[in-house]
Amino acid sequence: MNDILPEDVHKWHSVEDRARYIFELYGFSEIRTPLLEQTELFARTIGEDTDIVGKEMYTFIDKSGASVTLRPEATASVLRAVVEHSLLNQDSIQKLYSMGPMFRYERPQKGRYRQFYQINVERLGESSPLCDAETIAMAYDLVDAIGLKNITLEVNSLGCQKCRPVFRKQLKEFLQEKRDMLCKDCSRRIETNPLRVFDCKETACQEAIKDAPRIEDHLCDACRSHFNDLLQTLDALGIPFHKAPRLVRGLDYYVRTTFEIKAEGLGTQNAVAGGGRYDGLVKALGGPDVPGVGFAFGMERAIMLMKEAGPVNKGCFVVIQGGREIYRSAMALISDMRSSGLQAQAVFEKSMKSQMKRADKSGYLVCAIIGETEVAKDMVTIRDMRTSSQVQVKRALAINKIKEMIMA
Repeated sequence: MNDILPEDVHKWHSVEDRARYIFELYGFSEIRTPLLEQTELFARTIGEDTDIVGKEMYTFIDKSGASVTLRPEATASVLRAVVEHSLLNQDSIQKLYSMGPMFRYERPQKGRYRQFYQINVERLGESSPLCDAETIAMAYDLVDAIGLKNITLEVNSLGCQKCRPVFRKQLKEFLQEKRDMLCKDCSRRIETNPLRVFDCKETACQEAIKDAPRIEDHLCDACRSHFNDLLQTLDALGIPFHKAPRLVRGLDYYVRTTFEIKAEGLGTQNAVAGGGRYDGLVKALGGPDVPGVGFAFGMERAIMLMKEAGPVNKGCFVVIQGGREIYRSAMALISDMRSSGLQAQAVFEKSMKSQMKRADKSGYLVCAIIGETEVAKDMVTIRDMRTSSQVQVKRALAINKIKEMIMA
């Protein structure tokens, strides 16, 4: 687990603000759920044989004797809230997003921590492939908006309960012949969840499955039509993509559409966003039988790849030279700045030299200087920190002049 220090928090704010802006353009609303849930919720939705449930969850017994878990992902929590509060009775289409920490006890990797932060999107009540395409487009817009470069969208279909069993049987037979080449986990998955073998990053396992059957070749007519419509819509939206016949997600609830957006610079674990369709999951939680689609966006990985740029403080640092009367005058100016929407900061009980050093390091674009001369003349000296040029203006005009210089 890691700390997010003040020098980095501006990047987090930037990503969160852009996500909120984009999601609300698409008509989504924010929902916030607890960090702690009943363990059964995740076992039922994620899948008993997943690494998340089997190895990675932070689970403990509370004082009532109940088994509780720090949430390892957001979809189960959001859908639990939708069912518990009957949101689908209020509106049969729910478009929701959430942000916050998740917890998984897994091997640390580049850009991955045991407490990690995700932005999540859940869209319920629509089964059209156009809905899938628009959801993918929103994820793509977010990745583009934060400035990530060399991004790749991979798309696959996992079929449905009608066609997947046929593929699963054929894949299982193929894997049984390769059992000696597979890692311990994948050897076990042959019986429990053979599709998960595609998600293994072990080199030997990847070599063993290079000639494995492809699920796309086994799709039923309805799934094939859904997948083709999705790809055609992505084309129409101008979103480049690659078909990835081995792409599966680490959660058991996905059907039909699944996708990942990857970025260079993170090694093999290079997905910054991923998700897909999860029809039937709401029903499994005791709600109505409605379709759903969504994705998760990993904030740490994206922030690692963002261009290094410090925050631009669009405000004013105030340097004060003199006694108590001058300080009172400066405090009144600072209060007026904040009331007008400007950031304003001063350092008290420091020498003029120390204050100027602080102003140089502050990141503010403009510095206001108030001393005996300025107070006597009812003036303020305003200094542009980028050019070192300065000008004196009447106190009544100071705030407008500061705003003008910031925007210059």
